[in-house]
Amino acid sequence: MRNRIKECIFLTNLYSQTAIATNGLMRWTRKLLFPQRGSALSVDSIGELVAGVLIILGVFLIILCGLLTSGHMEEVIAMLYAYDWGPAYLFLGRAMFFTNAAAFIWRVALVTRYSPVKECTDEQLPSCTVIVPAYNEGMQVLYTLRSVVNSDYPAKKIQVIAVDDGSVDDTWVWMQRAEKESDSRIKTIRLPRNQGKRTALWVGFMASTGEVLITIDSDSIIEPQTLRRLVSPFYYDKNIGGVAGCVRVLNKEQGIIPRMLDVSFAYSFDFIRGSQSVVNTVFCTPGALAAYRREPLMKCLDKWKNQKFLGRPATIGEDRALTNFILEQGYHVTFQSDAIVYTNVPVNYQGLCKMFLRWARSNVRETLVMGKFIFKKFRQSPALGARINFLLSLISLIMPQFLLVGLLFCIYWQPVVFLIQILMASSIVATIPAVFYVWRRRSTGAVWSFVYGAFWCFGLAWITPWSILTVRNGKWLTRNFPTNLQPTPRVSVIQRPAA
Repeated sequence: MRNRIKECIFLTNLYSQTAIATNGLMRWTRKLLFPQRGSALSVDSIGELVAGVLIILGVFLIILCGLLTSGHMEEVIAMLYAYDWGPAYLFLGRAMFFTNAAAFIWRVALVTRYSPVKECTDEQLPSCTVIVPAYNEGMQVLYTLRSVVNSDYPAKKIQVIAVDDGSVDDTWVWMQRAEKESDSRIKTIRLPRNQGKRTALWVGFMASTGEVLITIDSDSIIEPQTLRRLVSPFYYDKNIGGVAGCVRVLNKEQGIIPRMLDVSFAYSFDFIRGSQSVVNTVFCTPGALAAYRREPLMKCLDKWKNQKFLGRPATIGEDRALTNFILEQGYHVTFQSDAIVYTNVPVNYQGLCKMFLRWARSNVRETLVMGKFIFKKFRQSPALGARINFLLSLISLIMPQFLLVGLLFCIYWQPVVFLIQILMASSIVATIPAVFYVWRRRSTGAVWSFVYGAFWCFGLAWITPWSILTVRNGKWLTRNFPTNLQPTPRVSVIQRPAA
């Protein structure tokens, strides 16, 4: 009881000191921003500045509190050894720490060797087919198709196919408008009923004629140079069977979640996929923007279309599955950091969880699939790097779940000590993607990495264990829910339709 009283007093003092500091910071910020009328800063920049300062202050206080409670943490660790499972749990935690540290050093070494392939000339570019599947996308599909048609790619070498997957809104109307605007450069296909993204892509693949087949999500916008940069690796290396594009957030200004995801995407694409690309084995070509060599894709097309998992048709993870089929044939899959696509992401917690659950279940499924061939001689070129990355992925999928169970007990046992230590650890780890974001994007938006770190620990840590327990669930989760996002064109060549 005495310890509980001390913990309550500590939390009360911490809250009061934080409130005092925050109030003082807000007064200082107002004086700084509004010394007189006619401030040149916009409302948006003021909000970003204040949010950034508050986040940095919060991180500073969290680390300070973590250091102040480090002595208590040492006592708790000593007490853990008294439990039968304590030594094993602490050993597992240390093993996970050193594994992650080694994985980070390994990836840094790889990223320093990465660079995107140079662009091809018009004569060197192969013919390509761009396939845009859409379901209940509304007017956004028009902006997507316009960005494709306006690409810096020879018109005689590009075919564009838009597939309406049985939408019940006005998606088909906007597709037809895009077709008309393009002088019939866009071929539109309408399915009689909703059959899923995999089927819609399959229909597009079957109607394609290009040497390279490109998939773009209907809620995404590409830059004029994106297609040229995405396709160029196929010309220089005949062993390349797939290329992953670089995904950024289109609706970044629509809330905290898109801002956090923009930082997360920078790390997962430019850093993680960049490192995977050096060993010629990117694990997932994203649905938002990916390209495939025609020959290996057509060889596995029916197998991919009719793929099953535990006896049920595979309706999710079509991008990760297709990547596996390409890799299994011995082809390389690489990443082009300068082939950029901007895509819409969820703006609320419910939508975010559904997206992450779908991705996590796909990751579990396709990790099992990859395990069937990754240790075989599946290609002529070296595959050691691919196998190392697979083992790291497998460890990160399994080991944290055991640690999570023990951590929940520890939080119940010593809530103040462990909650503060978790927040401090998440802040320290979040420094890595934050620094990387500043280096790659030259943006102060990197501070949202710290918010995302804490948000993941307390709001999203359940995603992976639940996806493992419900891995048979193949529901799309978001396709039946109409989006309330407003169309958000990003590229300057995109224009809204006249009223």
